[in-house]
Amino acid sequence: MRKTHPLRRIVLVTAATVSGVVLLLSLKPASGPASAAAGTAPQQNVAGQEAPQGGTQAGTQPAGAATGTVTGDATQTQYGTVQVRLTVAGGKITRAEAVQAPKGGLSDQKTALAVPKLNQEAVAAQSAQIDAVSGATYTSNGYRKSLQSALDKVKTSAGSSASGSSGSSGSSGSSGAAQARTVTGQVAQTQYGPVQVRITVSGGKITQASAVQAPKGGLSDQKTAMAVPKLNQEAVTAGNASIDAVSGATYTSTGYKQSLQSALDQAGG
Repeated sequence: MRKTHPLRRIVLVTAATVSGVVLLLSLKPASGPASAAAGTAPQQNVAGQEAPQGGTQAGTQPAGAATGTVTGDATQTQYGTVQVRLTVAGGKITRAEAVQAPKGGLSDQKTALAVPKLNQEAVAAQSAQIDAVSGATYTSNGYRKSLQSALDKVKTSAGSSASGSSGSSGSSGSSGAAQARTVTGQVAQTQYGPVQVRITVSGGKITQASAVQAPKGGLSDQKTAMAVPKLNQEAVTAGNASIDAVSGATYTSTGYKQSLQSALDQAGG
């Protein structure tokens, strides 16, 4: 039997060992700093998504910011009454509307032209510093005055809310009792048609009055347009149903007072 030469065996073993070491080095996986950073990157993104849940988001309203509906004082102009109502959220005007505006004849056209523009300007400006609408100067001036009074009420409401939130629970209870409440009186039938009055009461006082029904058609349209704004203003000023009848609209005035009294009875006033 043929024997393997010892020297040849040593050479073969050495060559196999070297080959094995080279092979192991070529198969070693990368584990440097770049690889480690890539592995932790997804965890950083998740943390970024969850962070806002633990803090105050950008849309959160500040404490004491006024929210709700506020009606400005009725303003008398040469062509009729103007009164503005604001919807406020987080201390900002989100909607403006004229709950009273001049009516009848040419005033209808001017009101239809001016009021939408004034409403838009009030929301855009967030103040009463708005331009008058050309051709409706009196209405514009009345609108701005009523708008300013509404804004003043918003500021007062915000101040009251802020002080109430830092006070005792008894203070917050009294604030809740003074929240505005809207009540609609019973329908009063008159010789020329039904009259029905709706009032908003806050703190035991009438802050707004409006006729949701009034005589219509023919001469009644003119009398209603003349009488109702005055009756609305008188109701707010007097705070009760003891108001004077409007000359030339006796039946409408009588029906108005009857419905107003029933609304006050429901409101507890």
